[in-house]
Order: sequence, then C-alpha cells, then structure tokens
Amino acid sequence: MLFTTPLVTLLAIVGSAIATPLVEVPEANVNHLEARVAADNMVQITSTTDYCMIVPRNKKTDIGDSEQPGGMKTYCSKPTSSLQGTFASNFWKKVTLKQGKGKNGKDYIQLTGCINTTTCDRLNPSDGGGQYDSSGGSGGKGNPQDSQCTGYASYVELIEPADNRACIRCCQDKADCPTNKDTQGCPAVIPGTYTGCD
Repeated sequence: MLFTTPLVTLLAIVGSAIATPLVEVPEANVNHLEARVAADNMVQITSTTDYCMIVPRNKKTDIGDSEQPGGMKTYCSKPTSSLQGTFASNFWKKVTLKQGKGKNGKDYIQLTGCINTTTCDRLNPSDGGGQYDSSGGSGGKGNPQDSQCTGYASYVELIEPADNRACIRCCQDKADCPTNKDTQGCPAVIPGTYTGCD
C-alpha cells in the first residue's frame, strides 16, 4: 500500500504524455499532390519515335479553328491511354531532336522538321497553321487550357500543314518557349532543321 499513490500518479503522467501528440504539423506545411493532367491534354518528347503533340480533335480542322474548349486533343506515336489518338509511324518525314540549355541555363528538348500532313486526318492540308502552348491563351492558362509537357514547366508547339512543317519545344524556363511569335512560323519560334519540307 505504501507505493500505491506514487504509482497511480506516475501512471497518470505517462498516460497523459502518451495521449498528447508530441509535435503538431500545421496544415500549411502538409504537402498536397497536384492533380495529374488529363491524358488528352498533354505533350511529351522522349525521342524522335516517342512523342505526343496536340492536334485538332475533329477531322480536317484548321489549327486556329480548333483553339476553343474541347477542340484539341493529344496524339502520340505510342499512346498510353484510350483518350489519345495515334500518329502514323511516318508522320514525321524528316525530324531532328535537340536538347540544350536555354537563355538562363535551364534545360529544353525539341523536335523540328517536316511532316507528312496527310498521315494525320485531323489536319487540313491547306491550313497555314497555328500554335498550341501551355502559357498563352486566355488568362495565360494555355491553349489548350491547363495543358502541360511531361517533365517540363512549359511548352510551345506549331503545326503548319500547308508548309508540311511542325515543331515542338518543352522548356524548364518559360523564356525558352515564347508564345508571342505564333504568326512567324516554326523557324522563328523554335530554330531547328526545316530543309526539304516543300
């Protein structure tokens, strides 16, 4: 009986210590996962034979006419989702992949070259072309809105069916993916290899 009171007191102290959390993590410091981009709203460049680009959702549509909500869709050389279309293996007639460092030393990757316009039924062969990107469009949210390039901060893509030419660049620095030259064509927006496209 002599040790009963100290033992009860000790058990009460230990019990309250166990019941009280030692460290509370404020809600602001908890990491939240960002929503993944939809499979039909993304681009990627892995190689000259493994890539995804945005094209018009409907057949024989001018790029400019497709630039509205729901008017665009991802096509890939190796689709990973039923939401994506499939490029023919000869979509690129001549293509060059280039990786490098941009204006501020950040990474970029790009594909430039000549396309076989008639291999993709989404394209209108007489269309002068247009631009898709991740940071232009209404409110700077991209066109298509919220589209992204896998593994990169931004991208810019031009398809010019009438000139049998296309280009796409994914960048870690938005400065390397300009969206303000869309009427100047691939060579001005993404310098690369475009010989023999006519």
